[in-house]
Amino acid sequence: MQAQNLRLSGIIKDEQGQPLKGIVIYLYPASRQATTDVKGYFVFNNLSAGAFEIQTGHESFKALQFKSELRSGNLHFPFILHRLPHQLAEVTVKDKHIASRRQEESLNVEVVTADFIQRNLGGSLMKTLERLPGIKTIGIGSGQSKPLIRGLGFNRVVVVDKGVKHEGQQWGADHGLEIDQFAAGEVELIKGAASFVYGSDAIGGAIDIEPARVPAPYTLGGSVDLIGKTNNNLYGTSVNLYGRKRDWFFDARVTYQDYGDYRVPNDKVYVYDYAVNLHNNQLRNTAGTETGLHLNTGYINDRFRSIFYLSNTYSKSGFFANAHGLEPRRVDEVLHDASSRDLLMPNQKVNHLKLINHTEYQLPGNRLEMELGYQHNFRQEFSPYVNHGYMPPVYPADLQIPASLEREFDKRVYSINLRDNISLGRHEVKLGANLERQNNDIYGWSFLVPSFKQSSTGAFVYDKYKLSETVLLHGALRYDYGQINMFAYQDWFNSTVTTDGVTAMEKLTRAEDLSRVFNSLVWSAGLNYNPAGGFSLKANVGKSFRMPIAKELAANGVNYHYFSYERGNPALSPEQSYQADLSLAWAAPGWSVQLSPFYNYFPNYIYLNPTAAHDYFYGAGNQVFQYAQSRVERYGGELQLKYQLLKNLTTEVLAEYLYAKQLSGEKKGYTLPFSPPASALFNLTWSPKLKGRFEDSYFSIDYCITAAQNNIVPPEKKTPGYQIINLQAGSKVRIHKQAVMISLQAQNLLNTRYLNHTSFYRLIELPEAGRNIVLSLKVPFNVQSQTHKQQNN
Repeated sequence: MQAQNLRLSGIIKDEQGQPLKGIVIYLYPASRQATTDVKGYFVFNNLSAGAFEIQTGHESFKALQFKSELRSGNLHFPFILHRLPHQLAEVTVKDKHIASRRQEESLNVEVVTADFIQRNLGGSLMKTLERLPGIKTIGIGSGQSKPLIRGLGFNRVVVVDKGVKHEGQQWGADHGLEIDQFAAGEVELIKGAASFVYGSDAIGGAIDIEPARVPAPYTLGGSVDLIGKTNNNLYGTSVNLYGRKRDWFFDARVTYQDYGDYRVPNDKVYVYDYAVNLHNNQLRNTAGTETGLHLNTGYINDRFRSIFYLSNTYSKSGFFANAHGLEPRRVDEVLHDASSRDLLMPNQKVNHLKLINHTEYQLPGNRLEMELGYQHNFRQEFSPYVNHGYMPPVYPADLQIPASLEREFDKRVYSINLRDNISLGRHEVKLGANLERQNNDIYGWSFLVPSFKQSSTGAFVYDKYKLSETVLLHGALRYDYGQINMFAYQDWFNSTVTTDGVTAMEKLTRAEDLSRVFNSLVWSAGLNYNPAGGFSLKANVGKSFRMPIAKELAANGVNYHYFSYERGNPALSPEQSYQADLSLAWAAPGWSVQLSPFYNYFPNYIYLNPTAAHDYFYGAGNQVFQYAQSRVERYGGELQLKYQLLKNLTTEVLAEYLYAKQLSGEKKGYTLPFSPPASALFNLTWSPKLKGRFEDSYFSIDYCITAAQNNIVPPEKKTPGYQIINLQAGSKVRIHKQAVMISLQAQNLLNTRYLNHTSFYRLIELPEAGRNIVLSLKVPFNVQSQTHKQQNN
């Protein structure tokens, strides 16, 4: 049996040989941490023999990463940390290799911390991440949004939560992600195809959400977050409580938010040429509530860990009453405007239950990992019954479906991920397999997508080879197999059908039974070059694929949010994508720059094509949109530049550009829908050293410029350019040895009226939210600390 009483210690000093107090040291794979004392000393006791890794974390010093092996007896190491020039700290690196992640990963990776989320809180986690170049959102209202990575979204971006692919109703533009941003730890963003790791749907990129770090041994504490927003009178709180003995821990959180109708810089909008007056500049019926319940618990030691994650997120929110359904005139505006916080129809209720287990075991030379996941996504849309086409004028009393239940989507997902991380000399090999099973049921008096069952499985091998101290080579292969079975659906009412001159009343079949099988082999190859002198280069080329989803294959109904009729294409083939990514970075004391160009080629991109046909069975002559495929090329890039003007004054430039063009099909020569225009963000941040109890204070201004988007695909409309100004300020205030974090934002400071080309409501020329003042406080508390426990022993 391995000895369990080995000791690892060290002393940390700066470049002048002075001991450093308060440096946090992380020990892996034990997931333990310690803090240096006044003499720079730290110690880990009761360790078992084996390989280990030490990392340090402090905002003023370059991160240290050190690997070695503990065999017998005790080890003691002296370390020297080098001071960093002051840089903006929103974007860091993660995945247990914080200091070297960017240099060792061939994909374009960015990681944000919980501090970034706290500093830039938006209406949702995806809205918060939108400040990063290459990341946009499709938004509907004040709390619903979904990510776009380099112009690709919906089922082309995978969101991974605690190691398991998040499965909701991501195919709809009005379907947001059921993620509590207060519960997120670090968030990793992969820009560019990542199918070889995450499988189908990662053809555009991935967003990997990690929980907060496991608490240190013998600690008990937590935090209270408070937030308020002026635009929609939001108030909310998130309360966290954690604790850990030596090997067992728990981490619980409860979140609640309540908000009213949000405001825009307009008192009138036009919904398809119909004038809609806005009472007090508010979008009637966009209020809502959100709750989140989370519990993480498990057992961890130096070699083994098994953690369970249980969460349940619930939201009830309204749709802008004048922009849902086919009759914006039939809205009782007096009733809706009686209160800005009431929630009438149309509205939606969404509940997402998630249970995940992550287990890993450390062996000499390799680490085994497994995730088991269960998800239940339940979404209901409620709307007053309005007959269209041949629907009966009065809702039948004997129909078992509630008259207010327009649509219901019920998804249950079962998944398993297996990985083995192997160290073989200069090779770091990862073997993995994924299996997922979905059951999707529908209900309600309106039809768009049929019920279906879907299964997918994949296996991959990835090798990172250290050719030299400055060159890393990457290679990956993955094979995926998927099957989708869709079930027939028949109308509950009769329609008039004329066949060969004979007219009859019959219930139309909207969807037939359909079974499709898909498979694909994808690959990736990359290189990292990290010579001395602050320059680094990374390059990646590869192939990705995506299975068509149920909506693309079998949709057959009115999309009430788009005022259109959508029809699937059962003959669609899987999307294929060939991509090339390059990243060039330079860093020196006082400045850094990174340029990240990319190129994409799709032989068979799936898109929704407007046709000359119109539907009269289910709507008032709505234009029919048919899913089709065409060849598409896309290219663009991002620029990040940071420069230290003075000791406490820094500037930053974040810019992005995207060009997309269809090379075949009926829309040959046009771009793709929701293609974001070129944009740039100019930031100036002052970080003064205030006296007294204040720490890490900052005052920041963003000047955002977005170009006009004139490169569109009909029936899209051109979007004019705009400029907005955002302010941020914050500080940590020491109160009884606790650091209370205060953050203040002024979003759209000048109350500018502008249209966001990637917004859902841009289709009816509805401007984005007006001025919004956001105040958030984070109050941590410690009941018992590791130091206190050690003193008592």
